[in-house]
Amino acid sequence: MITLAIDTSTSRTSVALTDNGVVLFSAHHNDALAHGEVLPGLVRDALKAAERIDQVVVGMGPGPFTGLRVGITFAQSFALARQIPWQGVCSLDAIAVGVSEQEFMVTTDARRKEVFAAHYVDGKRLSSPIVCAPSQIENMEVPIHGEFSQEFPDATKLAALAQGETFTEPIYVRRPDAYPAPVGVKFRPMNAMDLVSVYAIEKVAYREDPWSMAQFKEELAGKNRWYLVAEFKGQVIGYVGALTNGDAVDVLTLTVSPDHRRKGIGREMLRRLIDWSRNKKVSGIMLEMRVGNAEAYPLYLANGFVPLQERKNYYAPGVHATVMRKELT
Repeated sequence: MITLAIDTSTSRTSVALTDNGVVLFSAHHNDALAHGEVLPGLVRDALKAAERIDQVVVGMGPGPFTGLRVGITFAQSFALARQIPWQGVCSLDAIAVGVSEQEFMVTTDARRKEVFAAHYVDGKRLSSPIVCAPSQIENMEVPIHGEFSQEFPDATKLAALAQGETFTEPIYVRRPDAYPAPVGVKFRPMNAMDLVSVYAIEKVAYREDPWSMAQFKEELAGKNRWYLVAEFKGQVIGYVGALTNGDAVDVLTLTVSPDHRRKGIGREMLRRLIDWSRNKKVSGIMLEMRVGNAEAYPLYLANGFVPLQERKNYYAPGVHATVMRKELT
């Protein structure tokens, strides 16, 4: 299987030709503005090393729009013209291949004083890539690999990644700033009349360790608290609470009734919490999330929260928490 591999997700244009893992050709060119100019020449040189091409593998990002599209469009057009298959892979994964640390981050330049980033443990990417401020990655205190340390997606490694997770669309991680609000859902401050409904959701959502009614009453009456509920057809279906703690806001709870999840309700409550926190002029937002919470983790990552550390036995013996933070300054 002879593979042509291409990546233009960073300031480097990289091309390689491999035959079942054996490198036949590998070359690159460093210039963030020259992808379209140099890519055809690099591919032309690669084709001299083999009489045929069986498949094309291309880095799908994340990366700046223009450069990334050059490589993807070229790869798709080349495959179509030759009537051979093409596959897309995550460019950050190519940087992660061969890294020896147990836990590390991979970052590339996202412009706008931001980076594209992904978190790896035991060589596995934990979730989809995100875009964030460099300071959020530095706060994690783990090794950082990537473009700023002159480590780029290696096209020879892209070919091997084709056997794993593949992508058919470019990985654009800069989400729209505005989402449509959930249809028919009203958001308002929580009051004492909501506690019966909130407690009912709490018991279903956290069967093993729910807050008690007394805890909810104490929280709602506490100082420096902010609580909001989501209401649908007159029924409370979600709630979020936070505490101003010095120069940060601590997220105390964010819960949606199981019957109303995956409808954007949690995302909207989190957006309102972030807006409220900005108005408090704090430097960041902190939260603890149960390790293994596959629904909440992508939501927090997509909104700029970065994992900092793990707290062992935080919820109960053997039930750990991931501490996450979003910078606001």
